[in-house]
Amino acid sequence: MRVDLDQDKCCGAGQCVLTAPEVFDQRDDDGIAFVLTERPPAALHERVREAALLCPAGAIQLAPQ
Repeated sequence: MRVDLDQDKCCGAGQCVLTAPEVFDQRDDDGIAFVLTERPPAALHERVREAALLCPAGAIQLAPQ
């Protein structure tokens, strides 16, 4: 799996960080999320999928590796 996050769409809700903190983080100045690990290990795929579904802005896109 490959994780992409469109920072222009991100509203800074932080759901991705709460759901998969090993993969997502937020900038301190404005709360916009960013990806820590573009290709997370298989053990995290379920949580990354959940984070994408929970994102209120639809900013997270997942692609096969």
